[in-house]
Amino acid sequence: MSQWAWHLRPARILGVFKTILDPMHAPWPPPADNSPDVAPGVAPVVAPDVSADPIVRLVGAAVHFPGGIAPVWEDLNLALHPGECLTLLGPSGCGKSTVLRVMAGLQPLSGGQLASRSEAPAFVFQDAALLPWAELHDNVGLPLKVRGLPAPQRSTLVQQVLGRVGLSGRESALPHELSGGMKMRASIARALVMTPDLLLMDEPFSALDDPTRQRLQADLLQWWQAQGFALCFVTHQVAEAVFMSSRIVVMGARPARIVAEISVDEPYPRAPEFRRSARFHAISVRVADALAQATFDAFEGAKA
Repeated sequence: MSQWAWHLRPARILGVFKTILDPMHAPWPPPADNSPDVAPGVAPVVAPDVSADPIVRLVGAAVHFPGGIAPVWEDLNLALHPGECLTLLGPSGCGKSTVLRVMAGLQPLSGGQLASRSEAPAFVFQDAALLPWAELHDNVGLPLKVRGLPAPQRSTLVQQVLGRVGLSGRESALPHELSGGMKMRASIARALVMTPDLLLMDEPFSALDDPTRQRLQADLLQWWQAQGFALCFVTHQVAEAVFMSSRIVVMGARPARIVAEISVDEPYPRAPEFRRSARFHAISVRVADALAQATFDAFEGAKA
């Protein structure tokens, strides 16, 4: 997703916020967050409300890029339900990131329909995309500033979310003073400060070492359970998908199609021991087999 690496392109970052934070969305500021601080391992269990209408649905969706050899998608059908943690896996170039951009309203469809009930979507990119000259407090509060929220209210909300993501005391730090994990926490905090009902994440942990990645996976699930938003997450890691997801969608090559949908029925909160269980291994094998077949088909299709 190199074309979205905007860490030195602040004008585009502001453009994304202005697109996502359209005035047609819910009134601002959001209701006060009265949810209790949730300690690891004792978070309330949140099950996706699959009986409710999807918060976002793609029906017969198609995306064609000008001059493209083949459509990115053709007749793609996908639904995300309130409170669900959905992960997208698939070979490179199969359109996973495009799914997120379409759901966020950043990429128009060439055909089909997008039905969205989301009033407050938020996007976390692969790069933390922090403004290099801005302190952490101002980076996290950027979408609130774009919304026109007064400075005192911005500061209160930013302080609350920094505490939730474990960055209290770092308010005046510049991005170059933060570790990779801290930068990603800041990027997630910038999304959470908007109290989203839909959080879209494009390989946010791909550049992190494994211990930091696993810690952030667990923390993200804790924040997801505390705030109750729908989460759509793109990754290339099978283990990450199995640990986090309530449902995994494996996508095939261009034109993109869904080749497998695998439910992960393990209850939340998910303990580290789940990663070492026979059930985790069995689900991982199913997902890896589907991904391997999708990748093989992509290479075969490219040779044809």
